[in-house]
Amino acid sequence: MYKKKINKIVLGTNNEGKVREIRKLLPKRLNIDTPKRRNISSPKETGSTFLENSLIKAKYFSNKTGEISLADDSGLEINVLNKKPGIYSARWAGKNSNFNIAIKKVYRELKKKKINFNKQIKCRFVCALTIYWPNKKFYQSQGKIEGTISSKPMGKKGFGYDPIFIPKGYKVTFGQMLFSKKSKIDHRFKAFKKIKKFF
Repeated sequence: MYKKKINKIVLGTNNEGKVREIRKLLPKRLNIDTPKRRNISSPKETGSTFLENSLIKAKYFSNKTGEISLADDSGLEINVLNKKPGIYSARWAGKNSNFNIAIKKVYRELKKKKINFNKQIKCRFVCALTIYWPNKKFYQSQGKIEGTISSKPMGKKGFGYDPIFIPKGYKVTFGQMLFSKKSKIDHRFKAFKKIKKFF
């Protein structure tokens, strides 16, 4: 099964930001479909880890379409918040996926902890990817990038929590970084490197 290269895939997400970023990682020759185009809503994410939720989504969209599906589950873990928002990263943004709300919640939770922004607030982005085949076989990978939380949101590039995440070794947030640079160091790229052999 793994010897045959994948040439058609359904991306297991209704998040436009993720669709854009994953498309850029995949080969241009690939025939890529999306749940939005097929009017398929997303499943409930009932897993307790990124890998579990990634599998739930990949299996769901593969079963719905009869195609191979690639699903991502990713989020931000902040050490002093007991690794929250973690798997609830998207849910912090509410039903309308408004990450301005989510970012405000991050700062609100940090304020409750009386965090001193002169000190580094350690965190990481985690990405779990699952490829799910219609014959019920699946393959998973995970990537992480360490960093810190910025004292305020900076930059309009990227999506989600990108404006408040400063990757280790850099002085700018993902929100300030060109995608061409971000996409060579981030959690999604690291996870994708481990599955690109299938494409």
